[in-house]
Amino acid sequence: MRAVGLISEYNPFHNGHLYHLEQSLRLSDSEVSVAVMSGHFLQRGEPALVDKWLRARMALAAGVDVVVEMPLPWACNSAPHFAAGAVVALAALGVPTLCFGSEAGDLGTLQECAELLEAHAAVIDQETAVLLRQGMHYPDARAEVVKHLGGEQLARLLHAPNNILGIAYLRAILRHSLPLEAFTLARLGTGYYETRREGDIASATGIRARLAAGETVAPLVPAASMGFLTRALDTGAQVDSQLYYRLLLAAILRGCEECYLVEYGMGQRLRQACEQSHDLESLLAAIQAPQWTRTRIKRTLCHVLLGSSAPQYEEFLDSGPLYLHLLGASEKGRRFLAATRKDRNLPLIDNYSRVYARLRRFYGKVSRKSRLAEAQLAAEIDATRIYGLLMNERPPGGWSRDFHEDAIGR
Repeated sequence: MRAVGLISEYNPFHNGHLYHLEQSLRLSDSEVSVAVMSGHFLQRGEPALVDKWLRARMALAAGVDVVVEMPLPWACNSAPHFAAGAVVALAALGVPTLCFGSEAGDLGTLQECAELLEAHAAVIDQETAVLLRQGMHYPDARAEVVKHLGGEQLARLLHAPNNILGIAYLRAILRHSLPLEAFTLARLGTGYYETRREGDIASATGIRARLAAGETVAPLVPAASMGFLTRALDTGAQVDSQLYYRLLLAAILRGCEECYLVEYGMGQRLRQACEQSHDLESLLAAIQAPQWTRTRIKRTLCHVLLGSSAPQYEEFLDSGPLYLHLLGASEKGRRFLAATRKDRNLPLIDNYSRVYARLRRFYGKVSRKSRLAEAQLAAEIDATRIYGLLMNERPPGGWSRDFHEDAIGR
């Protein structure tokens, strides 16, 4: 069975995601869809609206065949790390193709930009750093350097978020020499950060804004997604932004200098921002600086909340993902996983009841990889526990849900 890979967050699963799923199967001539989905903390530096199991249920109900969780160190990280974690996971699962959405909708141009960025990485980093010291914001600085190297057309690609991610996927495929054939699909409707709608398509940002305002989103999401969302909202099973803000303050004031992404001198700025803020938006505004994008600040705050150790995370990123967590699969998806099992180079965990024994059996009882795999797993389990604290109601199954939730079927 030929499979197509999808890289996603489904926060929540909406009509644009359904279009992406259907067109990806068509473009790649595939029978099976495999989604690598972020868990509880997302690439743009925020906790997911609802938990990873509920988002996996939305995807399965809409027709996705396999949903695998992207490990936390890659899920809540910059585009290059996010992309590397995703494509390595797809390749490990035996998925031969990847289809991603982009504003450009032109694979050739995106591939050209990816090759330029990869070939001239050192020069681009050096020249970008010079422009940053002159006070330019990072996205503008990098685009300016690319314009001088490759022209205006390639530079313009770097001002659109899905182009940036798509280019990062292509770079990661090149860097890791992965056997993944890529396709891209022109993004429909509004941009990621826009809150307006076009017909029955709206961005996930726009849908979350409507939900927060108490407006209906029924025309913008599949019926099954609407049902799951309604139950979550009715039972308090969604993130409370004020709880998130207060827990962030506690984490910052406790001390955060050793946390991943916290640069020299940043801890003091975060503590000062606590005194000047009254909610999450005012906290972000107080931290803002030319050298840090808003998304970079938000990711940093996520890792401060999670207590992510900088040395440990660098070790994680150097080793790559060492296991994958199966959140759910259809019958067709399970047949695909069974057919590719012998070729997988990472353990696929569908139940945490004997997870440590499985990791030690795969990597050996006493090995660096076994130790790192267990540390990656511990970071994920802690993230689930902390995520549960962001809700108004105690999660079903308690704080350690990873040990109580089996892979979902369809």
